[in-house]
Amino acid sequence: MIMKNALLDAFYFRHACKLFDDSRKIPQSDLDFILEAGRLSPSSMGLEHWKFIVVQSPQLKVKLRHACSDQPQISSSSDVIVILAKISDLQPDSAYVIAQFSRLNLPPDKTEEFHQFYREFVQNRDLTDWSVAQCHIAAANMMTAAAAIGIDSCPIGAFGTDQVRHILQIDHNQYEVALVLPIGYRKHPQPAKHRLAFSDLIEFR
Repeated sequence: MIMKNALLDAFYFRHACKLFDDSRKIPQSDLDFILEAGRLSPSSMGLEHWKFIVVQSPQLKVKLRHACSDQPQISSSSDVIVILAKISDLQPDSAYVIAQFSRLNLPPDKTEEFHQFYREFVQNRDLTDWSVAQCHIAAANMMTAAAAIGIDSCPIGAFGTDQVRHILQIDHNQYEVALVLPIGYRKHPQPAKHRLAFSDLIEFR
């Protein structure tokens, strides 16, 4: 098991890197490790709400940069992970939902009971917002995994959704763009980390 201090070191190492060293590329094995951390992330009802598009093309990065308020960390990164949130697949009677629930290996009556619970659950929620929220869990895990092996990241939520969809040819009925996550190696030293004190945030009852 990972040591506590090693995990905390990763959290202290991680910061929103504003400029990457564009001469350094992430080895494929390390990139796969980061993506695997995303794939293995927890999700509500185990529905794995995400899809990851890894942008490596310099031309596509430049286009994405324009869609992300011209932020230089996009084009200077080694890779850009665009996290998509599933929408149509999460409809209660979609083939995807049925297949995911069947993996639970429950008795038929329990499977139907769980399925009915899901139907009622989604009636009272915005599916897109719910799906995007799950994708942020995967993003956090990927950023921590990256930091654990000395790789930097910068989560970007300020982007033109329609622009990103157009650039990557994403069907807006099937997916929402949840987050744009450039990763690579920092160009400059990390600035001081500022966080509220433990006592300001934690309350025991």
